[in-house]
Amino acid sequence: MDLESKLTKFKSEVQNTQGQHYSLLQRETEKLQNQIDNMRSELKYEVDKVSAGQALDLNLQKGKIREELADQSAETSNLTNKLDREIHALRAQLEAAKYDVIKYCIGSLVSLSAVGLTVVRILM
Repeated sequence: MDLESKLTKFKSEVQNTQGQHYSLLQRETEKLQNQIDNMRSELKYEVDKVSAGQALDLNLQKGKIREELADQSAETSNLTNKLDREIHALRAQLEAAKYDVIKYCIGSLVSLSAVGLTVVRILM
């Protein structure tokens, strides 16, 4: 009987120890699970923060590109207008020079005709 009581006592001690060990493992598991959850939430926060920062940087870059495009478009328009003005000025100069050439040609023809008529009159 003594052996049986010792065996029963030993079994109860083993079960007690197993129960304590099991509860200790459960507490450790819960602690680890809480740490994992905290790390997940921190990681999610950091990822969201980085994503928001990148989105902000991307929007700033888009804004800068739009501004540069608008500046280039305005500069292109200014250069186009300047070229159009210069082309119109050159056409006006060309027309004036053409008019002067025609005027001098007509003047030369009239002068030559007058000289020719004078020579014909003198010879007659």
